[in-house]
Amino acid sequence: MEHLAYFDCPTGVAGDMCLGALVDAGLPVDVLHQQLSGLPSEVRFTLAVQPVQRQGQRATQVLVHPQGEQPHHRHWAEIRTWLAEAHLPPAVQNWSQGIFQRLAQTEGRVHGMPPEQVGFHEVGAVDAIVDIVGTCIGLHYFNITKIYCSPLPLGSGTVKTAHGIMAVPTPAVLQLCQQRQVPIYDNGIDRELVTPTGAAIVTTLAQGFGRPPALKLERVGWGAGGRELPLANILRLWLGSPPASALTEPVVLLETQVDDMSPQGLAYACERLREGGALDVWIQAITMKKGRQGVLLQVLCHPELVAPCEELLLQETTTLGVRRQWQERRLLPRRLVTVMTDWGEVAVKVAEYTGRRVNVQPEYEDCARIARTHGLPWKQVHQQVLHRFWQDMGQES
Repeated sequence: MEHLAYFDCPTGVAGDMCLGALVDAGLPVDVLHQQLSGLPSEVRFTLAVQPVQRQGQRATQVLVHPQGEQPHHRHWAEIRTWLAEAHLPPAVQNWSQGIFQRLAQTEGRVHGMPPEQVGFHEVGAVDAIVDIVGTCIGLHYFNITKIYCSPLPLGSGTVKTAHGIMAVPTPAVLQLCQQRQVPIYDNGIDRELVTPTGAAIVTTLAQGFGRPPALKLERVGWGAGGRELPLANILRLWLGSPPASALTEPVVLLETQVDDMSPQGLAYACERLREGGALDVWIQAITMKKGRQGVLLQVLCHPELVAPCEELLLQETTTLGVRRQWQERRLLPRRLVTVMTDWGEVAVKVAEYTGRRVNVQPEYEDCARIARTHGLPWKQVHQQVLHRFWQDMGQES
């Protein structure tokens, strides 16, 4: 059973907002405390959970108070060792390590050093560590299997950091958003809206950025930011499951047209794109300016593969640019069943809609293998598989 989470971020995203939204959605504070106790003893803190008002709207704020002498600067190697030794559920451990690893790689690019030498300042503080690990604990508590996020308003102005006064968005936030091709916009608020911690959480865990996926909304959590802003400073967390009738997921359509490539080069480019994980690749004949005959090359891919697919298009074709469209595709629930034929087993894909069987399709490769092996027409094999399916399973629900 899939469980979906959607981070709706009208005023950006920060680690404490993510954690606050999860607690507001129903993550028990005692469960959070119990699992956070699996962190090493060096991470000493107390939690304060309180309801607050932001522009007249109720939300939950989670404050992390460090205890004792706590450094504000820790290296990636130290945090990685802590997480490896922590007593945490495997999923929480893997997610947390992935978030910090992405941060280390990003900070390394920003400062021109290997990730192993990166020292975290604000992100290495106890509150940031608890925000990241606590967010992963909350997502694991709700058995979340897929995470999505809205486009992000990055804010503007300046912010004081351990490296001095920096322009907003900070270099790390820009790098994180660029790596995942996050859609960004300006909401007119002159403040830092996306922190490195928040950006690292969503760019590591989210499968896509854009409009919310289709889901049966089961819970909503409201996580408060620390400041009052012209817009209610609240991250809204939507939790639910896919509709029973169909699954919807975000996809990106990439397209470009060319009129100066050989058919062999185009075929090779399409092959590379499919090998690179594109969901589908197709070509249409078109007439371009000055009556030139050309082709429209279109690629459908998951959001996380936009950058590598665009790179392949730019490297393997003669195009000078690529357009992209953020879309959603609807998927019917499907399952594979095995049908026994005179020539052996064949897998058959069965798709359903509102509990009714609406599409039955034998697997092409299985039919092609049998046709080649036995010297039969492919369509004969295909037809017998369908006949056997309806004969043996047509009455099943």
